[in-house]
Amino acid sequence: MNRRHALLKTAAALALGLAAAFAPAQDKVIKIGATGGPHAEILEQVKKIADKDGLKLKIVEFNDYVQPNAALAAGDLDANSYQHQPYLDAQVKDRGYKFASVATTVTFPMGVYSKKIRALKDLKNGARIGVPNDPTNGGRALLLLQAQGLFKLKADAGLKATPLDIVENPRKLKIIEIDAAQLPRSLDDLDAAAINGNYAESAGLDPVRDAIAIESAKGPYVNVIAVRAADRSQPWVAKLVKAYRSPEIRKFIADKYKNAVIASW
Repeated sequence: MNRRHALLKTAAALALGLAAAFAPAQDKVIKIGATGGPHAEILEQVKKIADKDGLKLKIVEFNDYVQPNAALAAGDLDANSYQHQPYLDAQVKDRGYKFASVATTVTFPMGVYSKKIRALKDLKNGARIGVPNDPTNGGRALLLLQAQGLFKLKADAGLKATPLDIVENPRKLKIIEIDAAQLPRSLDDLDAAAINGNYAESAGLDPVRDAIAIESAKGPYVNVIAVRAADRSQPWVAKLVKAYRSPEIRKFIADKYKNAVIASW
């Protein structure tokens, strides 16, 4: 009896070991990066919905646009949600990242803000206007300013326009390139600045109430969820996208941000 009991215990232990070896990892925590403010706030709501579907999320906040992609490439993150497609495309091209965009999320219309004037027509000759210093958001700002009639860019400047592409500048406006996250703090030293919606929100600026000019919500600058290309077919990716693009998140965005943040689905 003792020998038989020992054999049964051994067989049970082997069975449990095999089951554990082949069982799917249910407890893996997915680390997703975001810039502070609305991107992170939305993900906090996504986290609650994903949890109901068995997906555990950990949100890691960053204060610039460079580090979330560097962290994703290094394996410190599993995904990030903070950048629009043109910026992601530029990062992939310039840095060789092997990333995939798996879903669109929200649009933050870029606005022009000022502590010194109430309308762009009040800008004086030689006024200093801040724009983001990264190529895609800098170009986005210049296109917005051109649309407001402040100057004219080369016809072929495209989405990556730079101050060197300005061909007509009747008011001799000075374009000051500054890190996107620092632009709200730089308003005291500028006559105006084109600021990304997430940084405007984080600084207490309401794009609908405070912007003296704002871009159309219809454009190429919808934000995306990015993952490493090798992970795009992982089951957790589909769960993450499902949770983000849920009716509950769409309602949260509409209720909290009004037209300052617009869902893409």
